[in-house]
Amino acid sequence: MSDENTGSTLWHGRFEGGPDEALMAYNASLSYDQRMWRDDIAGSRAHVRGLARVGLLDQSECDSVLVALDTVEAEMAQGRFEYLPSDEDIHTAVERRVTELAGAAGAKLHTGRSRNDQVATDLRLWCKRELTEVARGLFDLQHVLLTRALEADGAYLPGYTHLQRAQPVLLAHHLLAHGWALGRDVDRLLATVDRLDVSPLGAGALAGTSLPIDPAGNAADLGFSRAFENSLDAVSDRDFVAEALFDLALVGVHLSRMGEEWVLWTSEEFGFAVLDDAFATGSSMLPQKKNPDIAELARGKAGRLIGNLTALLATLKGLPLAYNKDLQEDKEGLFDSVDQVNLAVAALTGMIATATFVPEKMQAAADAETTAATDLAEFLVRAGVPFRDAHAIVGQHVRAALAGQGSLADLVAADERLGPDAAALVRPGVGVEMRSSPGAAGPKALDAQINLYRAMLDRERAEFTD
Repeated sequence: MSDENTGSTLWHGRFEGGPDEALMAYNASLSYDQRMWRDDIAGSRAHVRGLARVGLLDQSECDSVLVALDTVEAEMAQGRFEYLPSDEDIHTAVERRVTELAGAAGAKLHTGRSRNDQVATDLRLWCKRELTEVARGLFDLQHVLLTRALEADGAYLPGYTHLQRAQPVLLAHHLLAHGWALGRDVDRLLATVDRLDVSPLGAGALAGTSLPIDPAGNAADLGFSRAFENSLDAVSDRDFVAEALFDLALVGVHLSRMGEEWVLWTSEEFGFAVLDDAFATGSSMLPQKKNPDIAELARGKAGRLIGNLTALLATLKGLPLAYNKDLQEDKEGLFDSVDQVNLAVAALTGMIATATFVPEKMQAAADAETTAATDLAEFLVRAGVPFRDAHAIVGQHVRAALAGQGSLADLVAADERLGPDAAALVRPGVGVEMRSSPGAAGPKALDAQINLYRAMLDRERAEFTD
């Protein structure tokens, strides 16, 4: 590149004058897409090697550009890279610096390539790596939930519907319920990675090129499982970003639900758990406060993740083929969602790993007599009473107990249709033992569930080590 072109835009040849500062400020994406520098360099290396394979670069030119890319990589890794005002994005910055270093050979770097297929390639490489790392973080949180479940040692608490006490459940069962949801999140993320594992490199601006490039070879060089089939689709497809944002938003929803429970559990009104000091905050005014900020932020940031997904879908819905500058809006929300989920998962993992449960508080709440109501109805069912009739009989006793006409146990014992054997079901600790069906919340089903949960973790681990 000649001195007069150093620092020029990649598209300066078509225009008589330089771009206005307002255009450059609005057009630039370097402030956020520079985080893809490793991917841009990787894609450029593969592209250069591909050009050499088909004879568009000789070996000395290829070697010169690869050395220049090594230098750029080192400068960026060490924080020594100097960006120029004309660097619209990371792609411009890398190519500009390579051309400074490699001269005429560097000016051939963009042969047969457009920023359209270049950015799509970079973003797919970034997503493959970063979404897999998000899944690894969820895997670690799943492990913590299993560890805490195994430590629970028979502790139980009320299970809730409508946030009203319903039936007693083992604490281990409750914790693993969240672990199964996270397992689906891991599945979705890894499936998204599998679907996006397609190289767009070689699609050009929209229609390919007349030059004898090698998209399949480039795909293999970059570790993609396959190359694109349609150049228009290759440069315009952002389904994978939308899928990633959906996956991350649903992770956020699951973390939010966990956060809400921990806000409740650690309140004085519930008192089911106490946070470690390292994972709680205090008040600037109220000396007694110990606040569950991690849990609250997990709950609060879910809306932000949902918003990032909604924003991209709104952007994509009106775009004609192929590339449009609107697609520059695919990155900030994605980067933000990945960052926020990673922060949330790490913080919640530490919070749950270090929290102290208070089994006596949990069990006192779960042993409320009314939580045995369904077991009493099922006692009658086993005696041949239709369930609707059994439901009504027990409901009448519950109403009487709440009206102060006696304890539920005494009222049940005095009913000849129920009697002392049924009244024994109201005793503390009995209810959770009754949860015996497959997948249920009692101890008889827990061992089988733990084996299945461990098998799920083994499958996930195998995915990460492939």
